[in-house]
Amino acid sequence: MHRITLLLLLTLLLPDVYIYFTYIVRRTRNTLLRLSYWVPTILLSLLYVWFIYLTGDNAMSHHALGIGRLAIAIMLFATPKTLFMLCSLTGNLLHALVRVCPRRPFTLLGIGLSVASFGCIAYGSFWGITRFEVKEVEYASPRLPQGFDGYRIVQLSDIHIGSWQGNPKPIEELVELANGQGADLIVFTGDLVNQQSHELDAFQNILARLHAPDGVYSVLGNHDYGSYYHWKNSGEEVANLQYLIHRQEAMGWQMLNNAHVVLHHGEDSIALVGVENDGEPPFSQYADLPHALQGTDGMFKLLLSHNPTHWRREVLPESDVDLMLAGHTHAMQGILFGRSLAELKYPEWRGMYQDKDGRALYVNIGIGYVGLPFRFGAWPEITVITLRKK
Repeated sequence: MHRITLLLLLTLLLPDVYIYFTYIVRRTRNTLLRLSYWVPTILLSLLYVWFIYLTGDNAMSHHALGIGRLAIAIMLFATPKTLFMLCSLTGNLLHALVRVCPRRPFTLLGIGLSVASFGCIAYGSFWGITRFEVKEVEYASPRLPQGFDGYRIVQLSDIHIGSWQGNPKPIEELVELANGQGADLIVFTGDLVNQQSHELDAFQNILARLHAPDGVYSVLGNHDYGSYYHWKNSGEEVANLQYLIHRQEAMGWQMLNNAHVVLHHGEDSIALVGVENDGEPPFSQYADLPHALQGTDGMFKLLLSHNPTHWRREVLPESDVDLMLAGHTHAMQGILFGRSLAELKYPEWRGMYQDKDGRALYVNIGIGYVGLPFRFGAWPEITVITLRKK
């Protein structure tokens, strides 16, 4: 946390110091105006210190919404200033080396980038987080029984309900959109909460409205275990998880914790399999795929597993699962020109991926957010997957 604080202060202060001495001091002698320039930075720094160091233990848990909004405010100030500083500094250095090189174009470029970045951050924070997108995709396989040709599945993932406290309208809209797709089945691929299962209490009745002819099924994600919260003892942590499981069951969601169910259409059937979270370290690994698959030999298999890295680590080499549905990545909550920082960590980070034998993985980039109340390009996703007989 101390390293983060140092980095944050440098991010705030360096552009301000440069802009202050390069522009503010040169353009005004009014002491009050000069001092007023520092007011936003000082206020943001004081708020950060108060949230992180003066509000007791579990600050990130107890004040997640406030800290997230503060982080956005810092981004709104720091990012445009940093971009402007880099452009201006480049122009000044080039002008010093080559006197005929003008500084004005770099200054104007810096202003343009600053305005654009401010607009993107503001849009992603105030509108992007509720800009729900319905994505229609198809998966075709010769192993799919004829009776399931055209079978429609709505996939939801990473709702992170704790981030929506006091704001139920987007979740109501989400439920209406999901139900409106006329799907045969609805599945949820983990991370229903941020840290504590009681985050769900105010939204249970809303999420209980999700319905499909073949039911609503879910699995656990890494956040659902409550491992990011500092519990007083292990008993509290266990009770937290059990409460979440009971609440989902009360909503009418059937949990597949290393288990499977058989879905029937006429005389045909497929296996819907679900495993607990199985992530790359340091994320939890509770999946028992062999146990979940017992009794599904020869069947078309649809697997729900929260973390997409599970696909290459175990699902492909050690099973005959046809299609796996995952979430987790959020596309790092930002996609620009089709690229995302998520690519640096996840080989499969959004959309459909197929192996050479036709088996596939679909990665849903989620509904909610963690930390930053921000999504740009990586709009909240409702996936409608249609199965086709090849």
